[in-house]
Order: sequence, then C-alpha cells, then structure tokens
Amino acid sequence: MQLEKFTYDNKIVRNFGIATLVWGIIGMTVGLLAAMQLFKPAMNLGNQYTTFGRIRPLHTNAVIFAFVGNAIFMGVYYSLQRLLKARMFSDVLSKIHFWGWQLIIVSAVITLPLGFTTSHEYAELEWPIDIAITVIWVVFGINMFGTIFKRRERHLYVAIWFYIATFVTIAVLHIVNSFELPISFMKSYYLYAGVQDALVQWWYGHNAVAFFLTTPYLGMMYYFLPKMANRPVYSYKLSILHFWSLIFIYIWAGPHHLLYTSLPGWAQSLGVAFSIMLIAPSWGGMINGLLTLRGAWDKVRDDVTLKFMVVALTAYGMATFEGPMLSLKQINGVAHFTDWIVAHVHVGALGWNGFLTFGVMYWLIPRIYKTQLYSKKLAGFHFWIGTLGILFYAVPMYWAGFTQGLMWKEFTPEGLLKYPNFLATTLQIIPMHVLRSIGGAFYLIGVIAMTYNLAKTMLGSKLVANEPAEAMALEGVVVDSSPADKAWHRVLERKPMKFMVLSLIIILIGGMVEMMPTFTIQSNVPTIASVKPYSALELQGRDLYIREGCVNCHSQTVRPFRSETERYGEYSKAGEFVYDHPFLWGSKRTGPDLHRIGGKYADAWHFNHLLDPTSMSPGSIMPPYPWLVEQKLDVATTPGKIRAMQSLGVPYPQDYDKKANDDLKIQAEKIALELSQNNIKVKSDREIVAIIAYLQRLGTDIKTNKEIIPSNQ
Repeated sequence: MQLEKFTYDNKIVRNFGIATLVWGIIGMTVGLLAAMQLFKPAMNLGNQYTTFGRIRPLHTNAVIFAFVGNAIFMGVYYSLQRLLKARMFSDVLSKIHFWGWQLIIVSAVITLPLGFTTSHEYAELEWPIDIAITVIWVVFGINMFGTIFKRRERHLYVAIWFYIATFVTIAVLHIVNSFELPISFMKSYYLYAGVQDALVQWWYGHNAVAFFLTTPYLGMMYYFLPKMANRPVYSYKLSILHFWSLIFIYIWAGPHHLLYTSLPGWAQSLGVAFSIMLIAPSWGGMINGLLTLRGAWDKVRDDVTLKFMVVALTAYGMATFEGPMLSLKQINGVAHFTDWIVAHVHVGALGWNGFLTFGVMYWLIPRIYKTQLYSKKLAGFHFWIGTLGILFYAVPMYWAGFTQGLMWKEFTPEGLLKYPNFLATTLQIIPMHVLRSIGGAFYLIGVIAMTYNLAKTMLGSKLVANEPAEAMALEGVVVDSSPADKAWHRVLERKPMKFMVLSLIIILIGGMVEMMPTFTIQSNVPTIASVKPYSALELQGRDLYIREGCVNCHSQTVRPFRSETERYGEYSKAGEFVYDHPFLWGSKRTGPDLHRIGGKYADAWHFNHLLDPTSMSPGSIMPPYPWLVEQKLDVATTPGKIRAMQSLGVPYPQDYDKKANDDLKIQAEKIALELSQNNIKVKSDREIVAIIAYLQRLGTDIKTNKEIIPSNQ
C-alpha cells in the first residue's frame, strides 16, 4: 500500500502559542492589579477606567478567552493534525481564526474598561463582539470538521471526542446566552429578565467552565500526557464512560450557583442532584490520567512537563470534588458570596488550566522547532514558584472565605448580629488579600520566566513550519472485523457527524428540562402587583451601575436566612425582578448586599459615599467615584431605552418615550434640591444624581417603611 506524503502546519500552532504567552502575562497582570485594589483601592490610580469594577471582567475574559482560549487552539491544532494524519482543512481558515480571535480579545481590552458591558459573568462583551465570536467560532468548527472529513485515520481518538463536544456546546451556550436587544452600537438589553435571566446566565456561566475550561483540556490531557509519559491511556472503556457521563451531567448543574435565591426550588434541587453526580465522571477523568503514568512515575522526578501535568490533574481532582461539595445547600449557605468561591475557582484555573498549559508548551515548542528547551533549570524554577504561587493564593482565600461566611452569620447570646457592620468582615480579611496578591505575583513571575525560556528556545532555532509526514489513505485501509471493532462506540467513532449530533442532543436535554418550565409556566415566577417599572432616571442610573461594574462587588438578592434578613431586610422575591434586564444578583459580596438599600440612607449619604466612601464608612476599600459628579448624564439615549424596554414587555404607557425625559428632569431636580438642603451643590444633569435615584429605588416596591439614616451617620 502506497503512503501519501503531506505536511503538518506548525506555524499556526506556534502563533497560538505566542498569543497564549502574551495574553497570559497581560491577563494575570490585570488580575494582580485588581487583587491589590481589594486592600489598597488607590491602585486604580484615581482613574475611572482601571477601577476594580471595570477591570475585573477584563481579567476574567483575558485569562479565560485569551490565555486559555489560545492555549486550547494551540493544543487542538497540534494534536488534531497528528491524530487524524492530515493537515488542517484550510490554511486560510486557520489564519482567519487566529487573527479574528486576537481582534476579539483586543476589542474586549478596549471596551470593558470603557464600561461597555452586559454584566453577565464571563459574557460581558457587547452584541457586536458577540456576533464576531460566533463567526470566528464557526470558522474554527468548519476547519476542525473539514480536517476530520479528510482524515487518514478511521477512528476518532478520545481527545477528538472532547474537541467535538466543546465546539458544539460552546456554540449553543454562546447563542442562547447572547439573546440581546441592541439599542445602540455598544449597548443592549437582554431579552430575559430577572429569574429567567439568572437561570440562563448560570446555565451559561457554569458550562463555560465545563466546556471551555474543562472538556478541551481533558482532550489535551488525553493526547499530551500519554505522549510525554510514552504510555498508552490507562483505560479506553473508562474514557468512554468519562466522556458521555461528563457532557450529560455537567449541563444540569448550573442552578447550584443560585441556591437560596428566588429561582424555583425544583430547579435548585435538580442543580444540586446533578452536581453531586458530577464527582464520578470528573474523577474518572483524573484517575484515567494519573493511572496512565503507571510504570512511569520515575520519569516525573526528572521531567518538568510531567510534573506540571501531575499537579494539573491533582488540581482538577480537588476542584471537581469541591464544586459538588459547594453545591450542598448547607455548605453553600456559608460559602456563597465569599472568598471561598474565589479560592475554589483559582485552584482550577491556576492549577488545572495554567499548569496543564505550561506542561504542554514546554513539551510542544521544542518539538516544532526540532530543538532542546533552552533551560531545564528555569523550567524547574517555574514549576516551584508557580506551585508556591497557587498555595499563597488559595490558602489565604480559603481562610478569608471561612472568616466571612462565619462572621456574617454570627449572633450574640442576646440574639443580635455580632458584626452588624459589614465592614468589620472586610477589615478582618485584608491581610489574606495581601497574601493572595503575593501568591499572584509569584505565579506571574513563573509565567514571565517561562516566556523568557520559550522565547530563547524559539530564537535559538528555526520553526519547522511545514513538518513532513506520511500515512495511508483512509479508503485503502482494510477494516478489521474483530468483535471488539463491532462495539457500538467503535462504530460511532467512524461517523463524526452522528457523533456531533448525539453530543448536541445529550447537552440539550438538561438545559431544556430546566429552562422550558421556567419560561412557560407562570407560577415559577409569580408577579407582585406593587412592583412597577423603573422611572426614566432610575433606568439611566441602573445602566450607570452596570457600566461601573458595581455588580462585581455587590449582590442584589437577600437570601431567606435570619442573618441576612436581620442585616439587610425582607428576603428577595421572584416577582421583584420581572423588569430587570439584565438581572444583577451578583456572585460575590466584597461589599454589602444592596437589594434593600432603597430609602435606608438619605440622598446626601449616597452622594458623600460615592464621592469619598471612607467619609461614610471609615476603612472602606471601595474607590471614590468623582467622575460621576463631573460627567453629564446622556439623556439622548432615554427614548431608545424606554422603547427597548416596551418591546421587552415592560409596561410603560404608550408614547412614554416622548415624555420620559420630562419626568427624568423633574425627578433629578428633586434629588438635586434635597442635596442642596444638605449643603451639597450639584447640577441635576450629573450622572451621580441618576445613580442615587436607582439606589434609592432598590427593594422599595415591597419594603416596609424604615427610619432613614441621615447623611452624617
């Protein structure tokens, strides 16, 4: 049988590798800047574009979609060609994919600090960028499936199953979570509201972790770990069980991010049940990886790439045990909104994603340059300082999280909150945040060392851009008719389109079962007659609240715990959020919950608090917002926003868009007058007036009258 000669495209692999290094340093530097602001808010340099609220989503997008995203494409483009014995389907599509993805990341770097955000976690980018992501993802899919169709290898190896599931699921998640109504070039409102929006967002958010940070990395683990160890994968049967159970169960687990909220109880319970089940397939993958090293553990001592892989798999095992544990209601009641969740996320991100990326890069770059790594000692230094960085990051954050969760819930023997002032907790955990920043700095130093090491490796040799290879054509391969080959899965592995469709059906089941009743059965979201739409000024203020990223530090949902109702007021009801496009429940309380803040303080208190938080809350780590006093509110957008809300079903009167600004000015002037009575001179057309209007509205639709705390307290 004659062998066909062809070449592998290593240039695209190298390009994605360089992008991984560059964006890794940028994303982690931004993360370090954000971390330092949580104990020294002046680190925003007095600049509205670098406050924690604006750069936190930049950090998450940069590390998830820029650092991890480019690493995924580097690993996929390298392994896919070799597993299929074929060059990528189209060099042109590869280049479009590469440059398109980098442009999307650059657009995120520009728009997020400017305050253009949807506020959906991990999906903050506005609608034009969402469209660009869809286009580039389709380009990647065409290139991947085109390569699969022209393969010279009959069966699809386990890594490719994970790549297919990743492509299909991310496409579904992105499209469903991006149903937005554009009202201008960089502003949109989500079609969903309140409880429904929360369900969609955490169905997306949880599964972005599952199918962007997990499944493609499992695919890379299944390819690169056996190559590094020179051992076959431990168990083919376990990989089948691992794959199908993982993609089926993962998609159901999103509601565990919304326990004790106004999400229907049955949806919360489903989320918990499937989260617990998730331990089995997750650990199945970890065990399959670690047992692949049987008989090769002596290599781990000397081979730094294997060291990184072992720690990555261990971190994956820890994170995927802790995730289901955190979904237990009793534990979630203490852990949610605290730094415990931050620790959990970063064990996965720094340990699993980071270390696996580093291991793959140290192994892959010398091979496509046909050379040796510049410095094994420097790689060893990276491993140890990176490991130290993870420990310095995670341990203080666990400690901070336990401290927060317990302090928030503690009562005195007399039955009063022991720490009624939220700030007491904040001040208690500042040393842990300092240690966390040190850990982040260690980890970043390791990445910089790796970048230097790999740059010297690349500069010291020449890239084999088109690596020669040869294989038999698929048509000429004799089909083995042994009993094992007749197994259903071996048959399925030959049919990539059927494989893709089956994966699609399996991931759609969970999402549909959870979402359809919530969207179609009225009793899931009972309405409250006293809940009215936001006034024009409050709507503008809400959009400013979103722009400033306040949702990154403040939640807007009071859970039905005595510790929370004593501290904040009546627990939150589903019907209160029916006009919220998007929902703003948040996922972290760096500051107190704000759902019942309306009417609690005088307008002057809010003004002084926004202008200088420490004047109202000594020791506060919230940055000042002087630009809100300086910047004029853009009322030209009001009619368009009202019309958009009307089209989304918000019951504003007919033709209200024509007189909305008249009402806005009346309300703004009333607030400005109240402020002037407290010796605060501010024009009624300033942004701060709109934010005050919004804050004073929060939670007042069903709230009982409470004494207003004057501005001097």
